[in-house]
Amino acid sequence: MAKELKDLFVETLKDIYYAEKQILRALPKMAREAQSPELKKAFETHREETEGHVDRLQQVFEMIEKPARGKTCDAILGIIEEGKEVMEEFKGAPALDAGLTAAAQAVEHYEISRYGTLKTWANQLGLNDAAKLLDQTLQEEVKTDALLSKLAMASVNKKAA
Repeated sequence: MAKELKDLFVETLKDIYYAEKQILRALPKMAREAQSPELKKAFETHREETEGHVDRLQQVFEMIEKPARGKTCDAILGIIEEGKEVMEEFKGAPALDAGLTAAAQAVEHYEISRYGTLKTWANQLGLNDAAKLLDQTLQEEVKTDALLSKLAMASVNKKAA
């Protein structure tokens, strides 16, 4: 049976669903390790948003009449592993928050890439309601990335230097 765009859409949806669940588990650890109160708050806020992202993904799965199930996403596991290494190697160091910010932005950039693709494919497949939900999450990811950049430039990187 020939695989079609719809199949790719479902597989990518499972991928980002798994990724979001992993991110939910990683964010509290990152918030605990962060030294900057602003960075701590950004991680806590993003954790709440991520719960909403999972809910939206569940709605998209319902729309396409598929079970909301993830499949192992090696990319996110690697990115999260890098974040753990930063937390271990730079614990208590002035550069810790800069490393955490960079790790969080790697996560954001992965998510932005996935949600952008999924939104485009949803539109292509005529899944307009799904595309709207995916775009909502995409916009939140872009906003979080911008906030992390602002934090990095305003304080986190300066403290690391």
